[in-house]
Amino acid sequence: MRAFIFPGQGSQSVGMGKALAEASPVAREVFGEVDEALGQHLFRLMGEGPADDLLLTENAQPAIMANAIATLRVLEREGGVRLAEKADYVAGHSLGEYTALCAAGTFDLATTARLLKLRGQAMQAAVPVGEGAMAALLGADLDKAQVIAGAAVDAILAEGGEELVCTVANDNDPSQVVISGHRLAVERAVALAKELGAKRAVLLPVSAPFHCPLMADAATAMDAALAEATIAAPLVPLYCNIDAVAIADPGAIRAALVAQVTGMVRWRESVLAMAAAGVTEFVELGGKVLAPMVKRIAPDATATSVVTMDDIEALLKTL
Repeated sequence: MRAFIFPGQGSQSVGMGKALAEASPVAREVFGEVDEALGQHLFRLMGEGPADDLLLTENAQPAIMANAIATLRVLEREGGVRLAEKADYVAGHSLGEYTALCAAGTFDLATTARLLKLRGQAMQAAVPVGEGAMAALLGADLDKAQVIAGAAVDAILAEGGEELVCTVANDNDPSQVVISGHRLAVERAVALAKELGAKRAVLLPVSAPFHCPLMADAATAMDAALAEATIAAPLVPLYCNIDAVAIADPGAIRAALVAQVTGMVRWRESVLAMAAAGVTEFVELGGKVLAPMVKRIAPDATATSVVTMDDIEALLKTL
């Protein structure tokens, strides 16, 4: 059994998609459709930068999606592959969940681009710049990360400070967990991390504290937007971030997408659940972030990253 998986924020880089577009009219068509849907030259930004503008959440999210869908469309149209015949499940990391649903026919490409643009804007607006932060705890599992986050909040309270938010945002793999919340609390967690058992803690260069209760206003905005969107049943089930279970009902998909704005991305659990369901092959489209995580979570599975035309041609020989 096989799952197609799609990366999240952090996988963007200037030049992304450029070589694929030069090699394939199908890829160019995808990037053009996304530009038209958003009314901006996003593909030019992807190809030429500046990097600071591409890093902005409202640009990074649709850009990462467009790059992955372009990769998939080349695979489908030039390689003669149908996702429904070659994948048993889809899954995506955070915004990658929207990409996975676009790949599986739940949303059309233009709708996906507009939803992700709005999602990025809403997430950025939910917390004033500078008030939130995220940090990666390396060499820490979920239990250890929860202890570190809780200790940071308790330490601030013990000093007479107010109760702040610091929670686990992404359970990525057995050795990498990301925390999110108020900057003061996250910085305290970073300071405490080594003494509480993490190998290292690193503040992440992000503009907002994603996947924590501070994103409540963004969740409300996405709830309203998704209520207006056409949501079709996917061609294959989606393993969702919020519960790490396979879903296919449009109502359940809408609820999961709203919940994941403030909830934890259960990526490690999702991979384990897919492996338990019989998935032995994971194919990451449009990035090289998730496949290494999969190998750390499910060492017996095969995990392939597909980004370039050469990658696509190599994958076609195995499908």
